[in-house]
Amino acid sequence: MRLATFNHKGRRQVGLVAADGRTVTALDLKSADPARGMLAVIHQLAGGGAMPATTGAPIPLAEVKLEAPIPVPRRNVWCVGRNYHAHAKELQASVFKNNAADPTSWPIFFTKAPETVVGPGDPVVMPGDRVSSQIDYEAELTIVIGKGGKNIPRDKAMEHVFGYTIVNDVTARDVQIRHQQWDLGKSFDTFCPMGPWIVTADELDGSNTRVRLWVNGELRQDAQTTDLIFDLPSLIETCSRGITLYPGDLIATGTPSGVGMGMSPPSWLKAGDSVKIAIDGLGELENRFVAG
Repeated sequence: MRLATFNHKGRRQVGLVAADGRTVTALDLKSADPARGMLAVIHQLAGGGAMPATTGAPIPLAEVKLEAPIPVPRRNVWCVGRNYHAHAKELQASVFKNNAADPTSWPIFFTKAPETVVGPGDPVVMPGDRVSSQIDYEAELTIVIGKGGKNIPRDKAMEHVFGYTIVNDVTARDVQIRHQQWDLGKSFDTFCPMGPWIVTADELDGSNTRVRLWVNGELRQDAQTTDLIFDLPSLIETCSRGITLYPGDLIATGTPSGVGMGMSPPSWLKAGDSVKIAIDGLGELENRFVAG
């Protein structure tokens, strides 16, 4: 299933996207639940409830505004750094060249604040050169947790996956480097475009799909998730060590090579740029960057 959070005639709803991608049919949720987007559905299912029935006639997708599937996550988005072999290699020649950590020993985790999340087509606001002049993009397949748990073993990890969505892990590289940790440079408002919807785990093999990203129509990133250093079960196992994962939690699994920082010379985003991400079997996410 493809499940979307959308706005139709000023009202936020959650719905089932048709197989042809042309229409969406609303789900019958309690009046207060649609404000939480797909989080309401995931929580209902995790609590033993049934998938809500559809209600009303299908609505042409062209007549709705798609929003982030989980517009306001219940807490920070979990993210993984340097998790593609080629990406880890390209950063060896960057400012991370003196980082002694072996990227193949343990996954590198950091988080993005909930306020970073915006939806398809929403503007990403540049903070201005006084704050950061090195804004970068990162296309990422993102796991949506469906069943919570702690100390989840890798052989059970995929049982906890509800589905997948797309995230652009927008990053202020100079801030990331200046503070010698990643949260601040990753957590500016609007720095986590998400969407266009969630595809359930039974319809997408996240371990073997293609991730691409274009800047103003120029292909910059193109990789298969088979190039991941740490596979999806390993990420869930590691993130849940001593930490309870909850239904609706998000784990962005890392970005392929081709980031702006890795280019020679580096190529930073600027106001007016359009960034589009496509993941096979999942869809497309496109956002424009604007001056703050």
